Amino acid sequence: MILAVSDSVDSYVQFMTVLILFLFVLLITYWVTKWTAGYQKNQNVNANMELLDVIRLSNNKYVQIVRIGRKYLAVAICKDTVTMLTEIPEQDLVFSDKNLSKGQGFKDILEKIQNKNFLEKEDGRDE
Repeated sequence: MILAVSDSVDSYVQFMTVLILFLFVLLITYWVTKWTAGYQKNQNVNANMELLDVIRLSNNKYVQIVRIGRKYLAVAICKDTVTMLTEIPEQDLVFSDKNLSKGQGFKDILEKIQNKNFLEKEDGRDE
C-alpha cells in the first residue's frame, strides 16, 4: 500500500519537473526569438537603400525596384547574376498606401480583415 502511494507521488513529481522544464525552454525560445528579431531589425535600418517593389518572373528570377540614395533603379535578379535594367524617374513611380508592414500592427490588419468579412456577409457575398 505504501509503495503504491510513493509511486503516484513520484509520478506526480516527475510530471511537474517535466512541465517546469518545458515551460523554461519555451520561455528561453521566446526570449531568443524576440532578441534575434530586434537585432535583425536594427541591422536592416538604412536611410540610403530601400526595396520598393518586387515581381517574380519565375522560380529564381525577379525584377525589383530599388531606391539607392535619390535614384530609383530597376534591377533583374537571377540565380547567379544581378543586372541593372534602367534608372526610373521618380515622377514615373506610383507609391501606394497598401504597404502593410509600415505603421500597422497585427491587430490593425486583423480588424480590417474581420470588418471586410463582416461587410461581405451583410451584403450577401458570403463565399
